[in-house]
Amino acid sequence: MIKICYTILFTFVLANTYAQEILPQKEAKLITRFPFRQFSGGVMVLQAKFGDLPDSLNFILDTGSGGISLDSGTCAEFHIPLKASDTTITGIGGIRKVSFAFDQTLSMPGLKIDHLNFHVNNYDVLSSVYGEKVDGIIGYSFFSRYIVKINFDSSTIEVYSPGRIDYPKDGIVLHPAFTNLPIQWLNIKDKNKLGFNFYFDTGAGLCLLMSEKFAKDSGILLNRRRPVVTQAEGMGGKLQMRLTIIKEVKIGPYRFRSVPTYLYKDDYNVTAYPFTGGLLGNDLLRRFNMTINYPNREIHLQPNSHFNEDFDYAYTGLGIYFVNGKIMVEDVIVDSPADKAHFKVGDEIIAVNKNFSLNMQVYKNILQKPYEAIPVIVRRDGLLKELTINTVSIR
Repeated sequence: MIKICYTILFTFVLANTYAQEILPQKEAKLITRFPFRQFSGGVMVLQAKFGDLPDSLNFILDTGSGGISLDSGTCAEFHIPLKASDTTITGIGGIRKVSFAFDQTLSMPGLKIDHLNFHVNNYDVLSSVYGEKVDGIIGYSFFSRYIVKINFDSSTIEVYSPGRIDYPKDGIVLHPAFTNLPIQWLNIKDKNKLGFNFYFDTGAGLCLLMSEKFAKDSGILLNRRRPVVTQAEGMGGKLQMRLTIIKEVKIGPYRFRSVPTYLYKDDYNVTAYPFTGGLLGNDLLRRFNMTINYPNREIHLQPNSHFNEDFDYAYTGLGIYFVNGKIMVEDVIVDSPADKAHFKVGDEIIAVNKNFSLNMQVYKNILQKPYEAIPVIVRRDGLLKELTINTVSIR
């Protein structure tokens, strides 16, 4: 990473004195402003154009990505030429070798970025989770070039040139450690209290994820905690994790209590334990308006109107995905509310709580209410059937 904070020249003078010249930064300039949307979990999605393609594509804005990428299906659809490589990428779900679309351009509203190398991955599972096509992920290759302001109150992004920038007076300036990804020190408390490094990951639609190894070695969880099994999605496809809460997460001076936390059996050491314990996701981070300043190695957080919103504590054990134009049940956790309501893998969801929109985001929001009896109409073996799922809480 290039540090643009100050260029310091040390000049040795004959009289054994030292002269230090500090060259001030240029002021950061606003380049463009454009809207974004949110998928479930606070995941940010923006539209941009790739190369000369006429259509805008959907990209997730992700500080947890060490580069920039395209979906393999999108590449096939638009006949984007690719080159094989020996490069491998590691993500939740596995390790795989990737091809590249080299030296390409990406055009956001008011901004064209040249000389980008897109690695190619399969994002079918993400598209099925959100019910909309995910064409790629924008990470370090973008953030390293600009200062990016994200406003969750107005759902707008502002992009600035690198340089000196004034942050809002209220809020806090964080100084994460940077590899290609920002790593932030968090204070967490449950059975005991400790501080540890966590990835700052706007592409993760959750509050907090801890590796099982970290949770075990640190002894952080109260003995009475009984995590539930739930379905999750990663680069390698679907996988199961455990879900619980911890008493408190503190980032800078800001405390969040009873934070939903995923426990991940990290077979590929994606979380780089013991250096980091997991990741801090955007379902918590969306409660701040952010200025992400990779060039100066800073992140400014300012509490916004979502700061005091309740977390999602509901648990169903029901995994629904958008497949071939239908919303299908593809996971039913044993002994979960979904299992007790007699859902079966292969059920087609027709309506949730009398809502026939077939909108994944709407249905997920309805199901994210604990202690509710929610009627769901499914099609099974060609017949319609109404099931009632009684959601519970992980608290």
